Amino acid sequence: MSNAKVMIVDDALFMRNNLGTILRDKGYTVVAEAASGIETMKKLHACDPDIIFLDIILPDANGIQLLDFIHKMKPQAKVILCSAIGQEAIVKKGLDLGARFYVQKPFSPEKIAEALESLGE
Repeated sequence: MSNAKVMIVDDALFMRNNLGTILRDKGYTVVAEAASGIETMKKLHACDPDIIFLDIILPDANGIQLLDFIHKMKPQAKVILCSAIGQEAIVKKGLDLGARFYVQKPFSPEKIAEALESLGE
């Protein structure tokens, strides 16, 4: 169990709901959800997440580029990339830019637990 605050960034509502349920069941607090890059940038100011689950493909942004913005705004936040695309070069770039873990969709509660454990959570 953790008291870490989590932000979920994904354009699909069902994915945000699914991930939110898994996280809440594990004792995490979901402090914000965002469906786009712009929404992420706005909400990042208002909340102070410890962990951010970040989709790579968003309607108005590239998650890899958004990762740079997140690190500038909230350098202490641990980012976990979460995407259906398994393009190795894009995932590697995200990890090189500071993302801590990558989870491929569709994900299981066990895979989310593994990602959180990799953060020391």
